[in-house]
Amino acid sequence: MRSPSCQSHATRICDLYSVSTRKRTRTLVRFSAFALARNAVSFHENWPQLWRSPAPQSHYDVLIVGAGGHGLATAYYLAKEHGISKVAVLEKGWLGGGNTGRNTSVVRSNYFYPESAHFYDFSLRLYEGLARELGFNVMLSQRGILTTAHSAHQLELLARWANALQLNGVDGELLDVAEVREWLPLLNPSSSARYPVRGGLLQRRGGIARHDAVAWGYARAADARGVDIIQGCEVLGFIRAGGQVVGVETTRGRIDAPKIGLCVAGHSSVLAAQAGFRLPITSYALQAFVTEPVKPILHCVALSLATGTYLSQSDKGELVVGGGLDLYPSYAQRGNLPTLQSVVAGLLELFPCFSRLRLLRQWAGTVDVVHDSTPIIDKAPVPGLYVNCGWGTGGFKAIPGGGFVFAHLLATDRPHPLAEGFSLRRFATGALIDEAAAAGISH
Repeated sequence: MRSPSCQSHATRICDLYSVSTRKRTRTLVRFSAFALARNAVSFHENWPQLWRSPAPQSHYDVLIVGAGGHGLATAYYLAKEHGISKVAVLEKGWLGGGNTGRNTSVVRSNYFYPESAHFYDFSLRLYEGLARELGFNVMLSQRGILTTAHSAHQLELLARWANALQLNGVDGELLDVAEVREWLPLLNPSSSARYPVRGGLLQRRGGIARHDAVAWGYARAADARGVDIIQGCEVLGFIRAGGQVVGVETTRGRIDAPKIGLCVAGHSSVLAAQAGFRLPITSYALQAFVTEPVKPILHCVALSLATGTYLSQSDKGELVVGGGLDLYPSYAQRGNLPTLQSVVAGLLELFPCFSRLRLLRQWAGTVDVVHDSTPIIDKAPVPGLYVNCGWGTGGFKAIPGGGFVFAHLLATDRPHPLAEGFSLRRFATGALIDEAAAAGISH
């Protein structure tokens, strides 16, 4: 199911702003079936650009390194919430070409600890109104996410998890075996199945969103507020003055700014090393796979505690399948065959009916994993630098919330109340938020 607000936005008239440094002009773009047919005649070459491709200026109020979801959302909220529009987002490659375009697009807020649950539920609420706010259909589909238990111990874990959700004010409900099979009728029906179903935990507000649409929507909205999005601009090093970082050297020249935010996911540790400090991060490849398309057969996001496999069905009919991290640190975005075999084996244990489906493609993202599987949103040890990193496997679902609280930090030099527990200080005090230990699947 797709939310009504998203359906209405698929054909509504959206305002497209083309921003220049001297004036702002407004062009109406009608996203409709008629517009698609009209532009098909020109092979879709006459659509106006959704954002500019400006040359970098020599100085900005804020620089954000990384034009993925978090970087673009941060720039948007800096302009919208704090009135700081002289912002540049620097991207080594192309917009959304990193982890934002290399994930399984799941959104949820069923986390265990209060700090995580409150933050991710805030992010999910932003997702629920994002299409309306950005005037861009992000294709949010709140079809529900169902976590299945296959033993008495796992069922006990889900009960504990459901109680924590209720205490944190987040929706979640326990399902018995019959209710699980009603949601997932294709689960292995055999009484001698290796992983018999014992129950499940359902969050009805969870689901999926279109990953590139989220990036495009934030890019378009940030550009409309005067933000410069500069692609093909690799950061080569940091410029210091008086012990503080005051700018960056890039492949497109020097760019100065008193505040620089790092939103580069798996490469956070690389840029931190260039700036002279170390982050408690290890980078791994996280793989995902897509099958050939089939008719609608899976009506929620399914996740198994026994196999670590999770899957959903895209709007095109493809099954999108994921699993655990690769077992060794790597910056490569290609993954390996043993992980693919493990994920497919787990999938077929649960859904033997999918055995004849063909895999169409595979990809991997480079994720930044922190020891307690909780992100870092804080000032860096080097003055002038700020870090938004450590999201691990939860970066996509956190894009709106992460951008919002990081913009607050950059604008005010104070942590947002929702992100106070995400500081670097916790590694010195021991106040860790160990979601890996609390979750049913520890990456």
